[in-house]
Amino acid sequence: MSLRIAVQMDPMESINIAGDSSFALMLSAQARGHELFHYDVGTLTLDENDRLLAKANPVRVRNVAGDHFEMDAARQIDLGRDADVVLMRQDPPFDMGYITATHLLERIEKETLVVNNPASVRNAPEKVFVLDYRHFMPPTMVTRSVEDVRAFMAKHGSIVVKPIHGNGGKAIFRVPESGENLSALFEVFNQTWPEPHMVQPFLPSVADGDKRIVLIDGEVTGAINRKPGEGEFRSNLAQGGSAESTVLTSREEEICAALGPELKRLGLIFVGIDVIGGEWLTEINVTSPTGIVSIDQFNGTDTPAMIWDAIEARHAAL
Repeated sequence: MSLRIAVQMDPMESINIAGDSSFALMLSAQARGHELFHYDVGTLTLDENDRLLAKANPVRVRNVAGDHFEMDAARQIDLGRDADVVLMRQDPPFDMGYITATHLLERIEKETLVVNNPASVRNAPEKVFVLDYRHFMPPTMVTRSVEDVRAFMAKHGSIVVKPIHGNGGKAIFRVPESGENLSALFEVFNQTWPEPHMVQPFLPSVADGDKRIVLIDGEVTGAINRKPGEGEFRSNLAQGGSAESTVLTSREEEICAALGPELKRLGLIFVGIDVIGGEWLTEINVTSPTGIVSIDQFNGTDTPAMIWDAIEARHAAL
C-alpha cells in the first residue's frame, strides 16, 4: 500500500547525499511507491481547531550529487489527515524548539504514525536516557560544579566534558589529569549552556574505535566502528573519523539485549547506540540517528528497507 510520508528535516539543499541517513530513507520510501513531502519544523502551525498543519513541498529524490531532488510548490497540509507517516528527522540541538515540536506532533498520534514516537524522543535525550543503563556506562557525572569535577578527577584522572544536549561530537573537550584549564572551560560551558554538563573519564580505548550500532524496533541490524582521525580523540564521522566494518562483542550483545525491548515498547523504531572499546555505552541516539549508509556499504545490507518494513508494520497495526 502506498503511504504519504511527510519528512520533517533540514533543507534538502544542505544535505550530503553520500552519507545522509534521511536521504537514504527517502530514496527507499520512494522506491516502494510512497509519496514524499518535505517540510521545515518552523512551518508547524496548530490552528484554532487543534489541527496540526505544515507548509510542505511534494518532493522526488534521486541519487545524483548536486541534482538530488525536485520539489513542487509548497502547500499547506494537515499532518493528521494528509499524511500517513511523519519522519521527525531534523538535526538537533535538542532545545525548546525541538521539545515544542514533539509536543505538537504528539497531538496527531491517533491519526498519523510519527517516527520516532515524539513523546519518547522528548523523554529520551541521547545523554540522559542512557543514564538508565549506568551499569553499562563508564563512571559518569552530570554537573555545573567545577569543585565536584575536581573531586571526580582525583578519583578517575583525565576526563572528557560534553554538553549534555550536544550532537555530532561538537564541543567535546578532554581535560588532562593535571586539571589544566578546567576552571576556564567550565566558565565557558556554564555561560554557554543553562543545563548541567556530562563528565566522564577519558577512555584510552576510544583510539580503537567508537562503535555505532543500529537497532530497528529493538533488534540489532548492523554496526560500524568509527575511529578518530589524526590528532583527534573524537571518532564521529562528522569530526573527521573513519569507518570500518565490525562485529559485536559479547558485552555489546548484552547491552543490545537489555535495551531492545524497552526501545520497542517506547516506539523508538530507529535508534543508534554508541559503545566505546567494545564495552562502554555512551549514548542512545533517538532524535535523528545516522550511520546507516556506512553500515550498508560495509555489510551489503539494506537498512532503510528494514526501517520501512518496521514502519509499515507499525502503521498497519494502528
